[in-house]
Amino acid sequence: MSITVEEKAKLIKEYATKEGDTGSPEVQVAIL
Repeated sequence: MSITVEEKAKLIKEYATKEGDTGSPEVQVAIL
């Protein structure tokens, strides 16, 4: 199952610990 770019961007925005955060564990787990 894959997610759309829009869904991924929403998850990154929701779980990011700081602006531009895409690599934190929270973001990575949310995307999975």
